[in-house]
Amino acid sequence: MVKKPTSSRPPKVASVASLFVSRWDVAVKDKVSTGLCNRLGIAIAMRTYKAYRELLASKRWQKLAASGARPQRLLWASTGTKDPAAPDVLYVEALAAPDTINTMPEKTLLAFADHGKVKHAMRFDGGNAEAVLAEFTREGVDDEALAADLQREGTAAFAKSWNDLMYRIASKSKALTKAKQA
Repeated sequence: MVKKPTSSRPPKVASVASLFVSRWDVAVKDKVSTGLCNRLGIAIAMRTYKAYRELLASKRWQKLAASGARPQRLLWASTGTKDPAAPDVLYVEALAAPDTINTMPEKTLLAFADHGKVKHAMRFDGGNAEAVLAEFTREGVDDEALAADLQREGTAAFAKSWNDLMYRIASKSKALTKAKQA
């Protein structure tokens, strides 16, 4: 038997769709010319944000929203700059946009608080993302194949972390049970 909630408040479920931004740049850093370094992740984010804004503006979504549906928000992850030659707030400044979340590391947060500036919010139309992505294509980067690789790697990393966590919980539980029995 399913128990009905006792609260009269409607359930509010929030979710995110994560994009690990700097991983795109790390994956191609030795495969592209210097002028393209640290630009792929932002271009992919811009393309993603454009698709997101188009979805939210669609009649289909508007109908769902009118019925109470809540949009999944974009989460910009891995926004600490990995390249010491790049600005430490590169991704934070470029990815400022309504209805998004940025999970920057503390070092990046402190750097942004110290000297970061948001000159403008990310454009709904994707800005120059497609032109930048065309430059990567000319240099031999297949962003669809790279996306598949990054998803596989990310899934494996999350699965490993999950399995490590489950092992640690089981180990602690076993140790506590033994201690309790002693």
